[in-house]
Amino acid sequence: MDSTAPAAPVAAPTEQTAPDPRTVRRAALAGLVGTALEQYDFVIYGTASALIFSQLFFAGSSPAVGVLASFGTYAVGFAARPLGGLFFSRYGDRLGRKWVLVATLLLMGGSTLAIGLLPTYDQAGAFAPALLVLCRMAQGFGAGAEQSGGSTLLTETARKGHRGVFAAMVMTGAALGTALGAAAWALVQLLPEDDLMTWGWRVVFASSLLVTGGALIIRRKLNESPVFEELKAQQAKPASPVGEVLRGGRRPLLLVMFMSLGVSSQSYTYQVFMASYLITTIGVDPALVPQVLLIGALCGGVAALCTGRLSDRFGRRPVSTAIMSALIVLPAPCFIALSTGSTTAVVVVMVLGFVFAAHGAVGVQMSYFPEMFGARYRYAGVTLGREFSSVLGGGVAPLICAGLVTAFSGSWIPVAVYMMLMGLISLIAVRLSPETVDRDLTDPADATAQVRE
Repeated sequence: MDSTAPAAPVAAPTEQTAPDPRTVRRAALAGLVGTALEQYDFVIYGTASALIFSQLFFAGSSPAVGVLASFGTYAVGFAARPLGGLFFSRYGDRLGRKWVLVATLLLMGGSTLAIGLLPTYDQAGAFAPALLVLCRMAQGFGAGAEQSGGSTLLTETARKGHRGVFAAMVMTGAALGTALGAAAWALVQLLPEDDLMTWGWRVVFASSLLVTGGALIIRRKLNESPVFEELKAQQAKPASPVGEVLRGGRRPLLLVMFMSLGVSSQSYTYQVFMASYLITTIGVDPALVPQVLLIGALCGGVAALCTGRLSDRFGRRPVSTAIMSALIVLPAPCFIALSTGSTTAVVVVMVLGFVFAAHGAVGVQMSYFPEMFGARYRYAGVTLGREFSSVLGGGVAPLICAGLVTAFSGSWIPVAVYMMLMGLISLIAVRLSPETVDRDLTDPADATAQVRE
């Protein structure tokens, strides 16, 4: 049995003090804009993987192999996320949430800009995909502590009864990033084919510089979370946050990992794999894909706020249970609808994917996960739990789905089964997890310790 109570007790005056509304709004804006950048980077890369990277960086391969290789480099970014999580979580619980978020912002934005400057396969041969993988790893390394840091800071800053909706703004930022990425691709696809393949795609990646600059200005003015300030005043900061999580927080860590696993896999199946599936299997116009992603993202951003608010009112566990149940039921009907080739069906399916998997479920998790851990290693716990599961979830989901479609001659049934199994794993983890709404965030013990007692 885990021992979750650390040696150094932490007092709890912060929870009785109402936070400054301006501080909460500034933290919400910082979390929203930073996650918008992260998601913008990932969406423009994922869309490029589905639409053009197989031709630009894997020109010597067959179309099917080129798509698999493109999604393989996409997965590399997720493989680097746990490494970034391990690195940055050490400093998030020792030096504070704010400066880690500034560092991850610069790393993500710089990596995305670098992708836009890379030579293609025709210009540099095998050196080109190697550089692409390197940039993708740096992008994933920076993203490894981004959403976790934003959700932790917002959950610790907002007052009781409003943590869910404020922390969910991180996912509203993700929706905004998806919308911006989709809009960027929709605009660049208006160019002639030659212009798109020579310089148009580079403009999309270079535009990340504008988002990075705006986010950096906001984050530099950000206040540290009151819970961390309390830890600092009590001199209760852990010497090794990761070590403390692995020694005393294994139970909440595993619950977070499995809750995130199914959601992450379904989220990136809808956001990334579906773009390729709609074009190569269903036969929709490629120009429709960014438009559908834009509509889905806007609906998903609203859904995140709604599910976060519902979790404040009814609890994290029941709302998560309802969403996970929907994720198990939806895949088969969604693929049946897509098989009709109807534009309306495509839009409805993608909206459902964004509302439930991409943003609705994660909107609840933005407050649920930080509340699962004690104060001393909260940043590390949330980061490690989310990012290690992201490798087996969102990182490989597009690659697995593309491989299943290829192996089963275009059949959607294996993909639907895969999505349902992933959803079931997350549902089981939710049912094994405690309710955490409005718990004292200065408590050094994990939420699971109270259940065992």
